[in-house]
Amino acid sequence: MLLFRLILIAMIINIIGYTALTGLVHGWDLMPVFFGDIGKVNWPGQFNTDFLSMLLLSAGWTMWRNNFSLLGIGLGVLALFGGIMFLAVYLLVLTYKTDGDMKRILLGPERAGA
Repeated sequence: MLLFRLILIAMIINIIGYTALTGLVHGWDLMPVFFGDIGKVNWPGQFNTDFLSMLLLSAGWTMWRNNFSLLGIGLGVLALFGGIMFLAVYLLVLTYKTDGDMKRILLGPERAGA
């Protein structure tokens, strides 16, 4: 669990730094670039489509894990727009809230029988 937590922390630090640098250099208007590349049907667009699919999967899992409650839906929206900046923090918090129990982390307390 320690290694998993360290990886999550490294991801958080990396994405915050990379996002800050990219935003400062290229501006903060991501959506037209992101969807523009998808519309061009090129390799950056293919990558963005794949990435969007992962964001949707992350959002869906987050909502499902929280039984589609109001909180779960809110967290799902954060997962969709926050990407790894949200998911890594969320998973890191869950590793502590569940004492590192991966079954409870992945399934949520009700489905894991906790």
